[in-house]
Formats: sequence, C-alpha cells, structure tokens
Amino acid sequence: MKWTDTQQIAEELYDKFPDVDPKTVRFTDLHRWVMELPGFDDDPNRSGEKILEAIQAAWIDEAE
Repeated sequence: MKWTDTQQIAEELYDKFPDVDPKTVRFTDLHRWVMELPGFDDDPNRSGEKILEAIQAAWIDEAE
C-alpha cells in the first residue's frame, strides 16, 4: 500500500480500530497508524495534510 491508496488504508484502519471515531483522530496518530499497517510500504515523508485528510474522510465514510 502507498499513501495514495486512501480507500484501502481507510478500510484497514476501520478493521484495526473499530471503536475509534475517525473524526477525533489527530493527524500525528493517523500518520503513525498508517505506517504501522501490514502491507504499507511508502516513504513516511510523502504524506502531507492533504493525504491525511483524504484518508480520514474515507475512514469516516467507512465508519458510517
């Protein structure tokens, strides 16, 4: 997985953290959690606020 795989990342986060409200997650935690996902293999410095916002939005959609 790469940073641009926002939907797949969101699904993985939803499965891994079913009791977490994605609206309350800080970007620093989100970044760390994405980096820790199995199968994630991308440069930590390639993510930015825009990518993290997209992942968070997809996770919110997944949770609803």
